[in-house]
Amino acid sequence: MPSDQRRPPSGAGLAERFQAHRDRLFGVAYRMLGTVTDAEDVLQDAWLRWSSAGRDEVADDEAYLVRVTTNLALDRLTSARAKREQYIGPWLPEPLLTSPDAAEHVEVAESVSTALLVVLETLTPLERAVFVLREAFGFPYTEIAAVLGRSEASVRQVGTRARKHVDARRPRFDPRADERRAAVDRFLEAAVGGDINELMAVLAPDVALWTDGGGKVRAPLRVIHGPEKIARFFLGIIGRPWQGVPVGEWTISWAEINGEPGLILEGGGRVLGTIGVTTDEDGLISTVHMVGNPDKLHAVRAGRTFDG
Repeated sequence: MPSDQRRPPSGAGLAERFQAHRDRLFGVAYRMLGTVTDAEDVLQDAWLRWSSAGRDEVADDEAYLVRVTTNLALDRLTSARAKREQYIGPWLPEPLLTSPDAAEHVEVAESVSTALLVVLETLTPLERAVFVLREAFGFPYTEIAAVLGRSEASVRQVGTRARKHVDARRPRFDPRADERRAAVDRFLEAAVGGDINELMAVLAPDVALWTDGGGKVRAPLRVIHGPEKIARFFLGIIGRPWQGVPVGEWTISWAEINGEPGLILEGGGRVLGTIGVTTDEDGLISTVHMVGNPDKLHAVRAGRTFDG
């Protein structure tokens, strides 16, 4: 690592040196927590630790900041899990707009995909930390052990267990961006056209719909399975006002959401929700993630784009 990044915090370059690592730190915190708001709070706390650190505490900027950020995220995740158990309906990660460049890098796109983040929710906080640092950022186990204050052997064991758990549950990620975009286009055209048969034709036989309203907007409280039920759900939304806004007043735009093609629904002067999809090897939609909870749409409203 360049010598100018090994200097401990001091002088006017303090903020610039933190900013140089900010994207990576946000990536760690977001993958750990699944919400932009919590990730930003962790970065704020990390900045406070960084700005007040003594000269003897920081031998390497990145190592120090990753360690602080990871452990702050661990603490926050432990407390957040109890709240999520009381959440009304399915809990989904906060949608994150990603740049087309990020979507073109398969590893980056998959590591922030909603489908993977949902699986990461089933890990323990420690397993999640090790998995994120190892699989998303390629940290060697020796460095992960130093970050978490544990032995390399124990961290390696946790990492192996987490990887097996995730591999058994993660959906196949379709790297063909053009196929995924085409699936979203077909889905939107069929839904707006109101043809249930056309809509069912773009859905895989084992398709699942996750809807996150958080008890604040109308949304199913359980995951819906099967093409016909899901098609009828979307035709029902289009057939009447949603969140008080008639479909004729909606604006639907295409966007990259969590590394995958998706849609942003707007109306009544606000963002109503997002829809993201995953596709199978046949180009059919295998999972639909729909977020309408207004508390989870701040980052989309702000239009911030994440690059990886």
